[in-house]
Amino acid sequence: MDKMISRSNQREVRGIENNTKQFSETIPDSVFKKFFLEVYSLTIFTLRFFKEVIKPPYEFNEVIKQSFIIGYKSLSLVGITGFIIGLVLTIQSRPTLVKFGAVSLLPAMVAVSIIREIGPAITALIFAGKVGSGIGAELASMNVTEQIDAMSVSGTNPFKYLVVTRVFSATLMLPLLVVFADTIGLLGSFVGINLKDKVSAYLFFSQVFQSLGFNDLFPAFIKTFFFGFAIGLIGSYKGYNSNKGTEGVGKAANSAVVFGSLMVFIIDMIAVQITSLFQS
Repeated sequence: MDKMISRSNQREVRGIENNTKQFSETIPDSVFKKFFLEVYSLTIFTLRFFKEVIKPPYEFNEVIKQSFIIGYKSLSLVGITGFIIGLVLTIQSRPTLVKFGAVSLLPAMVAVSIIREIGPAITALIFAGKVGSGIGAELASMNVTEQIDAMSVSGTNPFKYLVVTRVFSATLMLPLLVVFADTIGLLGSFVGINLKDKVSAYLFFSQVFQSLGFNDLFPAFIKTFFFGFAIGLIGSYKGYNSNKGTEGVGKAANSAVVFGSLMVFIIDMIAVQITSLFQS
């Protein structure tokens, strides 16, 4: 009896070990397969976008409408965020510069920080949270209610009307929002300096413009186009290819924000590396 029990226990242990091995072997395969399938689908989606964007007819009215929704309706949120960033960065940086007797460098330091990195990155993340999630949820809800299928049946190209216009508008509007946020951020920095010291607007902005050069403005402005394109494309992809169910709307909006924000950091990292190569 004892031998039979020990043999049965050994079989159970071997069975558990075999199941564990199968589980550990299948999980990585499924994760990698899912990842590469997602990359493949997004690549095909991107190639289709470039194909449709140059092929007539062009939906100018929808582009203007989406630009108003994406750009103008985001001004208040971007402006408030930019002002707070400039104000807080100035207040937090001042005590450190006071220790070294370099308070006069505060406007230049804040300006370079906002223009080069903080303004574009923070504005793009806000853009991903507001616009990316909005695009993903809107297209996903249209997919759930079969409005996209109805557009295809009626002879309208839903990809051009829904995806191309939104991605194009996001690509154009984010750089303008970044310029607006940088300007409001510098105004916030001016207010922050005047909370402790008395600095005229002429002196403040003269130091700001003296500290900024072409190598600061041009790369920071160019990378915002890639930010806007990535956020609009990922939001449209997640919404256009969402599952046909109410749960798919929430997943599309959530994943659009997550992957859009991740792409902002990846593009920013690549842009910094390229800029450092040209400056060295």
